[in-house]
This record gives sequence, C-alpha cells and structure tokens, in this order.
Amino acid sequence: MSETSAAPIDFYFDFISPFGYFASLRINALAAAHGRPVDWRSMLVGVTVLKVMGLKPMLDIPLRGAYLKHDAARYMRRHGIVLTRPIDRPPTSPLLAGRAFHWLRTHAPDRARAAAAALYAAYWMEDIALDDAERVAEIAGLGNAADRRGILDGLASGEAALLLRQEVDASIARGIFGSPSFLVDGELFFGVEKLELLDEWLEVGGW
Repeated sequence: MSETSAAPIDFYFDFISPFGYFASLRINALAAAHGRPVDWRSMLVGVTVLKVMGLKPMLDIPLRGAYLKHDAARYMRRHGIVLTRPIDRPPTSPLLAGRAFHWLRTHAPDRARAAAAALYAAYWMEDIALDDAERVAEIAGLGNAADRRGILDGLASGEAALLLRQEVDASIARGIFGSPSFLVDGELFFGVEKLELLDEWLEVGGW
C-alpha cells in the first residue's frame, strides 16, 4: 500500500506541550516506515484538561507533576534533547500559534507541517514566546510573504480563531484529551511513550 493511499495517522498536539514537541520529532519517520502519511492537528489542552475534564494543569498536580518533570528529563537524556525553555515555566498562550497553524492547514496545507515544526522549535528550543501575532506570523510564514500576510489577516479577521475552535471541538468529539495523541484506523494512542506501541501496532496490523 502506498503512503498516498494509506489512511493517515492523525497527530494531535498542543504547542505548549513538551511531550507533544518530543513526539513531533519522531512521528513522521515512524509513519513513513509503515507507509502512512501524518495529518498534524493542533488542539488545546487548556480546553480538554481544564474545562472538559475539570483537572488542574498536569504539572500542578501533587506527585504527578513531579513525576512528569522527572519523566521529561529522562526522555530527553535518552533521545539527546536539550530544551532551552524549562518545562515547568508557566506557559504562554498557544492560541495564536494554533490559529496560525490551522489557517495554513486550510489555505496552504503543504506548508502547515513545516510551520508547526518551526513554531514548536521556536517555543521549546529558542524560548520564544508565541504571544505576538507579528512574531507568530513571521515564524509560521517560513519566509513566504504571502503566507505571513495571510496569517496576519486570518488572525485579525477571526477566521483563524474559528478554524482552531472548530478543530478543538472536532478533536473532543473524537475522544482526544491530551498532547500528544495519535489516532490511527479508529484506534487512539495517548502519550509520547505510546510511540513504540503505535510502531508495533502498525507493524503487526493491530490486535
């Protein structure tokens, strides 16, 4: 089965999720090894975790927060990742990045994935706050003046906000609650540590 005819892996992520960033560095290669395309989809844990599930931010939960910090450090050692932004620093809002990404996903889908990777790297590897429209448009535009202008117009008009809101609503309807999540052939896998399980699932055809 060719990659173009195979069903995609839907990759759900939030730009403020360090584990989502970790997954973004591996999901494309994993999917390609199984002839699968990847459909990147930005979501908001601030909606799913805080509002829908009624939970505190994960890092603020006693015991679990300490474990997540330890787990992230352990993961980074294993994979040779050094973040510039500490994972326990209060996050900036991911709204502008998510809106810019979904504007591109609608109007320039062939460039949306690269834009998401650039936004992720800017936030976690360069410690650049994604809370300024001009800055977000510059990063996501990837040097394309038309994309940069289109993103800014989409942010100003409210179109980009609507696109993100629709995607968040759709993700909740599909049972997505955290970042990263992977949905393949109707099967949901949550967490970067599930990449190995996802790899095995695709290899053997599920169980």
